[in-house]
Amino acid sequence: MSWTQVDALLAQGVADGVFPTARAQVLHRGATVFAGGPAPASAVFDLASVTKVLSTTALCAIAVEQGALRLDEALGRFFPDAAVPEATVRDLLLHRAGLPPYRTYFGELMNAEPALFDDAPHSALRTRVRAELLARHVHEPAVAPLGQAAVYSDVGFILLGGILERALGAPLDVLFDVHVARPLGLVRAAYRRLSAAPPPIDVVPTQDQRPREPAPGQEGLWNVSPRPSVLGQVDDDNAWCLDGVSGHAGLFATADDVARFGQAVLDGRVRFPEPFSVDTSTPLSTRTLGFDTPSKEGASCGQRFGPRAIGHLGFTGTSVWIDLDRQLVVVLLTNRTRLGRANLRLREFRPRFHDAVLDAL
Repeated sequence: MSWTQVDALLAQGVADGVFPTARAQVLHRGATVFAGGPAPASAVFDLASVTKVLSTTALCAIAVEQGALRLDEALGRFFPDAAVPEATVRDLLLHRAGLPPYRTYFGELMNAEPALFDDAPHSALRTRVRAELLARHVHEPAVAPLGQAAVYSDVGFILLGGILERALGAPLDVLFDVHVARPLGLVRAAYRRLSAAPPPIDVVPTQDQRPREPAPGQEGLWNVSPRPSVLGQVDDDNAWCLDGVSGHAGLFATADDVARFGQAVLDGRVRFPEPFSVDTSTPLSTRTLGFDTPSKEGASCGQRFGPRAIGHLGFTGTSVWIDLDRQLVVVLLTNRTRLGRANLRLREFRPRFHDAVLDAL
């Protein structure tokens, strides 16, 4: 397998209807060994849940290093009225706080506040809706006992975003820009606050309606008449109601930005408070602080990444995997949801792509 064949595999992904476009970048021992795909290097993608590591996890590490936060600090210190005040920052990062995967509060808020769909920024309205949605997540009860199960949770990372804003004393988008993007040289990586200004139309498009169509299994969970969506706004509907700025989603970036972040993790320029190791105290967990690790079967990075590999996926079709032993960073950014949220062909494509990368190395 050659790098030319890796590039051809990405082109085949378009032809096979896996995604409309893609961009990938591979760093090995600090050097770029591959950068390609049908999308240009300048293409900006909606990272979706890759936000959880680039922004929220990184900022948690920085806050701990600065002494503004402790991993074992309880949610109740920052939100005394939280439904699970005893859950710690560590619990939230490891997805073991027992919180549900997601809630569809965006549907209620879109119906209650139709002016959210107006073209004007409506800063005051978006600020109020953002506060309301955050409060609903603060009051969200657990669905599993604390520490007894790894339940991947957007709710938990929305709360982490709120914790960071209170601990570090600034909005999350400002914190990311000051503490992560600028120091690491992430040129295009940023949140796009909806109330600030109309977004630049430079983003690889996902879907064109708001709210987005239900993903498989979400049918009937909300009842909102869809409207045309503005290109360049965040794909995730809860993040959209959070003014585009959240701990669980909202970042936009190029493949080079994400690869630079991965290299910063390898170089120790983002210093994590503990070594990356699987949370063995929680049954069946594959989680480490903020990141996932390869599962024994069906790992999205294939079965050949090392035991000290960490990574994360994004719903829009994005991913980053970092093999700490190989000194390897593999970034794959796509807009697979443009073809519909039921388009799951990327599940089979991702491991093939990562196997091809290792073959080319």
